[in-house]
Amino acid sequence: MKPEKKLTRRQMLRSAAQAAGAIGAAAVIGKLTALHATAEPRVWQLDPEKCVACGLCATECVLPTSAVKCVHAFDICGYCDYCTGFLEVYAQECNQAAENQLCPTNAIIRRFVHEPYFEYEIDVERCVGCGKCVEGCRAFGNASLYLQVFHDRCVNCNQCRIATVCPAMAFERVPASQPYKARKQYFTPPKPADGEAT
Repeated sequence: MKPEKKLTRRQMLRSAAQAAGAIGAAAVIGKLTALHATAEPRVWQLDPEKCVACGLCATECVLPTSAVKCVHAFDICGYCDYCTGFLEVYAQECNQAAENQLCPTNAIIRRFVHEPYFEYEIDVERCVGCGKCVEGCRAFGNASLYLQVFHDRCVNCNQCRIATVCPAMAFERVPASQPYKARKQYFTPPKPADGEAT
């Protein structure tokens, strides 16, 4: 029978410290795992109050056509005949002729309501998120046109390319359950793309 080795006081303290460290690390990992499991997923969104309509949303998104699109808050729109979000400032006439429109992709649809009112609707499939209409609406209108990240298109990159170059730092992570930041609290979320669950 081999004689038992006696542990020195230093060895006992070291063993106790290692055991306490392992238990503490396990507790921290368990807590972080639980927090991560219960944390609500977050998505990228553009704060319309910070956005400066610089045009980078149209060119910097990793997608072929940007996930950032213009939206229209109809409740605060003036339904103007001469809409500065729709028409060039120096437009010769108030009509839908291409030379009079501000939007480079013809993404804004102008419909007559009744004299002297017109309704402006965004064709999301044509919108590239350039922000020209937003800039025009802000300069002379009531800012009822503004940009938002559409989550039926966005791939929710770990680090959004547009967010890294945004001069106004207008991109932020928001809870996935409330993914849109409405200007003045008026906004109807976009309809899901064909085949996407609501």
